[in-house]
Amino acid sequence: MATETSLAFDHPEARATAFPATGFADRISLRDHVVEADIGAFQPERGRRQRLLFNVVVEVRPPEEALGDDVDRILSYDTITEAIRAALGEERLNLLETLAERVAAGILSEGRALRAFVRVEKLDRGPGALGVEIVRSAGAGPHGAREAGEAPRPVVAFLSNAAIASAGLSACLDRIAAAGPAILCVGPPPDPAPRTGDRATQRRIDLLAIEQNCWRLAARDRRCTVVGTRTELDWSLREDRVTVWAPSKLVLDAVEPPSVEAGDTVALAAWFARQMRARRLLVVGAEAPRTDLPVEIWSP
Repeated sequence: MATETSLAFDHPEARATAFPATGFADRISLRDHVVEADIGAFQPERGRRQRLLFNVVVEVRPPEEALGDDVDRILSYDTITEAIRAALGEERLNLLETLAERVAAGILSEGRALRAFVRVEKLDRGPGALGVEIVRSAGAGPHGAREAGEAPRPVVAFLSNAAIASAGLSACLDRIAAAGPAILCVGPPPDPAPRTGDRATQRRIDLLAIEQNCWRLAARDRRCTVVGTRTELDWSLREDRVTVWAPSKLVLDAVEPPSVEAGDTVALAAWFARQMRARRLLVVGAEAPRTDLPVEIWSP
């Protein structure tokens, strides 16, 4: 027996047989749309692009008056391709399920869209296609979205090792916290991280070294909460907490990841500040990076 999902992707003749003559919405579709992306939860998938096959069907509101052959009166096919592009461009994703949710949400943000049927398949993971199919309706609430409400724009502060070790750390954090919601960034600890000679493994080690230093800072002042996901960061900003950014997830999931070399960690903080739409960047005990953000230099 045919289901709504199978009929959504079936030939129009199958839908004509299954559905009565009235009472069903118009549909537009995008079929066999192939793009390449870095996606996947498994380590062998990281750093390599694979083909994704999209098939999307959108139910749309019938026009209230004659179209007059006017493209502005319809839901454009570009709405679908733009939703795909935006979902892949926001960050590196691990799950096809997340990608499908974001594509559907992007389509349904267009007022004329009623329902979106989204099928996404990986073409390079085996002898067959591996994929997911979802159906989402307009007005049914967010799917896979971040917590409602826009987080405040923070102050991002980079603390050098001298600042972390300083007897004046508590007073420095008081001053940072007084400026409003704040996120702290650090570089690697004083002892150098092991060197592997391999770029991919070295990136992981350098990120772990920075995160070790995050916990070193947290141990120095109990107000500091170490977090690594965008959802946690946004929540901490809304709660006005002093947060320390553990960079591994956002850096590894970035579509265009920044450098994490030991000598570039202030620049990494500036990159992060741009991602968080920071009001300004404070640099405590280090030189200012090149950035278009307002920068203040403080002594440790």
